Amino acid sequence: MIFATLEHILTHISFSIISIVIMIHLMNLLVYEIEGLRNSSEKGMIATFFSITGFLVIRWISSGHFPLSNLYESLIFLSWSLSIIHMIPYLGNHKNDLSAITAPSAIFTQGFATSGLSTEMHQSAILVPALQSQWLMMHVSMMLLSYAALLCGSLLSVALIVITFQKRIDSLLKNKNFFSLRKSFFFGDMEYLNEKGSVLKKTSFLSFQNFYKYQLIQRLDYWSYRVISLGFTFLTIGILSGAVWANEAWGSYWNWDPKETWAFITWTIFAIYLHTRTNPKLQDQGTNSAFVASIGFLLIWICYFGINLLGIGFHSYGSFQ
Repeated sequence: MIFATLEHILTHISFSIISIVIMIHLMNLLVYEIEGLRNSSEKGMIATFFSITGFLVIRWISSGHFPLSNLYESLIFLSWSLSIIHMIPYLGNHKNDLSAITAPSAIFTQGFATSGLSTEMHQSAILVPALQSQWLMMHVSMMLLSYAALLCGSLLSVALIVITFQKRIDSLLKNKNFFSLRKSFFFGDMEYLNEKGSVLKKTSFLSFQNFYKYQLIQRLDYWSYRVISLGFTFLTIGILSGAVWANEAWGSYWNWDPKETWAFITWTIFAIYLHTRTNPKLQDQGTNSAFVASIGFLLIWICYFGINLLGIGFHSYGSFQ
């Protein structure tokens, strides 16, 4: 009873803190960036990390096994993984460009876990025989860490695509202003002298905007590549450890189970992303690789959530029950 009460308290504390962090981000976005508020949001994510960590430790102690046995526990662990990724930039004293992705993702996953699933799924249950293995922690934790990293990196790539296209539209508008200015000069328009100043100001403003967007695109490409590389490493380790576990449990390293198949497809897509991103012979590497990562974003949800929704295959114990 005490453990259940502590789990309930810690879950709601972490959810409340993330909600406050989201509100702080919105205030900084809609008004202007306040240094004190930004520092508060970062401290809030750290507090969220420790709250979810406390929940996982208490659930581990009360159940007697690592808390990754059902969809509810995996979603909480996914939220915990997102809070870890949020703190990665601090390791190199970089500006945190991940907060706009990690904080909403964490509140979405934890909100769905606490409110979208039935109360019965919140309860810890005895492990099914297939999960009673020392490989549980290794395999499932690596897979969920990979999902968190790949989701964040893919969302950064989607943002890169949106900003890149917006930048190109602004460039077209800039060129249109330039040609209209040149036309008025050659044809000796009387309105040229009146409009010259406003056109140049608009062109200068667009140039400043394009420079800012160029820097933002470079940062998005930088972080998406590094976060996806980290997630790809976790995914590789997770698939390999899962193959070893499958051999122990079912006598075969690979069974083409739906979960295994989609995990392999996801791994292939992100391998293509890394090849596209690091191949110097390809033009516009950042944008082309971002399109590949956006496809990977959909595949991750199919692999993680879609298979659980269908409840088929050897991994059906993680479905809606």
